[in-house]
Amino acid sequence: MQFQNEKEKVLIVDFGSQVTKLIARRVRELGVFSEIITPKNIRKLKKYNNIKGLILSGGPSTVTKKKFQSIPDELFKKGIPILGICYGLQLIAKVFGGSIKPSKKNREFGRAFLIKKNTSLLTKNFLKTKQTVWMSHEDAVVKLPKNFRVVASSKDSKLTIIENENKKIYGVQFHPEVTHTENGKQIFKNFLFLICKIKKKWNINSQKTRLINEIRNTVKTEKVICALSGGVDSSVVALLINKAIKRNLICIMVDTGLMRKNEFKDTYKIFKKRYNLNVKLVDCSKLFLNKLKNITHPEKKRKIIGNLFIKVFEKEAKKYNNIKFLAQGTLYPDIIESRSSSGSKTSKIKSHHNVGGLPNKMNLKLLEPLKEFFKDEVRILGNSLGLVKSINYKHPFPGPGLGIRIIGNITKERVKILQEADFIFINELIKKNLYKKIWQAYAALLPIKTVGVMGDSRTYENICLLRAVTSEDGMTADYFSFPKNFIDSISNKIINNVKGINRVVYDITSKPPSTVELE
Repeated sequence: MQFQNEKEKVLIVDFGSQVTKLIARRVRELGVFSEIITPKNIRKLKKYNNIKGLILSGGPSTVTKKKFQSIPDELFKKGIPILGICYGLQLIAKVFGGSIKPSKKNREFGRAFLIKKNTSLLTKNFLKTKQTVWMSHEDAVVKLPKNFRVVASSKDSKLTIIENENKKIYGVQFHPEVTHTENGKQIFKNFLFLICKIKKKWNINSQKTRLINEIRNTVKTEKVICALSGGVDSSVVALLINKAIKRNLICIMVDTGLMRKNEFKDTYKIFKKRYNLNVKLVDCSKLFLNKLKNITHPEKKRKIIGNLFIKVFEKEAKKYNNIKFLAQGTLYPDIIESRSSSGSKTSKIKSHHNVGGLPNKMNLKLLEPLKEFFKDEVRILGNSLGLVKSINYKHPFPGPGLGIRIIGNITKERVKILQEADFIFINELIKKNLYKKIWQAYAALLPIKTVGVMGDSRTYENICLLRAVTSEDGMTADYFSFPKNFIDSISNKIINNVKGINRVVYDITSKPPSTVELE
């Protein structure tokens, strides 16, 4: 997605970091327009007048090899302020004559503490006596580049923050974009407003008109079929497209048999009655369950579900004239974990049904107006579009639905068991005023059964896993610490009310190393 109408911007050069998009998010949060660009594409730029700053991301590459990713040399001479992060710092050091070495001694992963050496505009209101930052690197700068000075060090990395104040070039070895770095946003704030001297001109609400116009210009007089699940993402997409082309939008809600209890019926009524959308329900539960029979591998599940979605929508599209587009609520985190959206070397984590799970050949063109946005940004758009709070603030729900929350074989019986357990869990969170404190919560079935005792009788039933995480963006997350009485209560309620479950466990793993979903 390119924002062509913006005049001033900050370019973020993506060298393949898993968290590059978080840099863009931090910049946007501060009211500044930003674009992510690949090292290859930045070489194609002919004009730099509207570029007010450059941020060089981290990445898996190393500048210690003969060939390494970089940017055109002239960009270092244009007087454009530059901030290098992790690999970006090492690249700056390499270009200006410093030394970088891979070292077991100097590598740092996780939390580190900074030691202040000099004052800097970049670290104003950031550096304090014991400043916590988050590191993830093996290479380290061991010799300061010419005309640079050190601003801060860590125990194992002496050149953690460096600067050339005259050239307005700065580098940090840690990742200020992640929430693990304390007050990391201040680094971006200082870079943007004290060094780049850029003005705040961007906000999410202003993007609504642009998105509607882009949809209108793309679709023109053609008709669009929208995959509407009832979650916030697809709902916002449906309302955006409805405002853009109105009568030419047909929303299809596909019942895969893998949705939460009562969710389809409730959301269908909202869209039909409140928003007067053209919505059609398609019951394909038998089809999906048959295709998923005896499929246990998570990637195969995702691929099957993704392919079936497209086939269903293509079949439905044939019932109408001039259907050319399939609209989806794809977000950036979906893309970053399925493939590199910017063409960088970002590693693939898993396929999302509406990204990596799509077939190579499709008869419909994809329309994904939200593919460059984070969940919290989509919620802001939802508010501006008048989306009801019960949908706008609903926890994220995966496209493959309960299919990736039933580990192992998927059967109608296991789906029913999980629906009941999940229904109890989510309702209890709402009753206890915990739902809004949590980014995402769900119940899952594990692929093993265990022995239990109920009414003096032996049982051999399923293990129900509960997961609840806190997060700002879905890229990193931590488990939610429930009070003990809640854990006790929810365990009893699920076991006493859901036949087929005799054991409840709670997942206390963060992301990373785990993902939010189990599959």
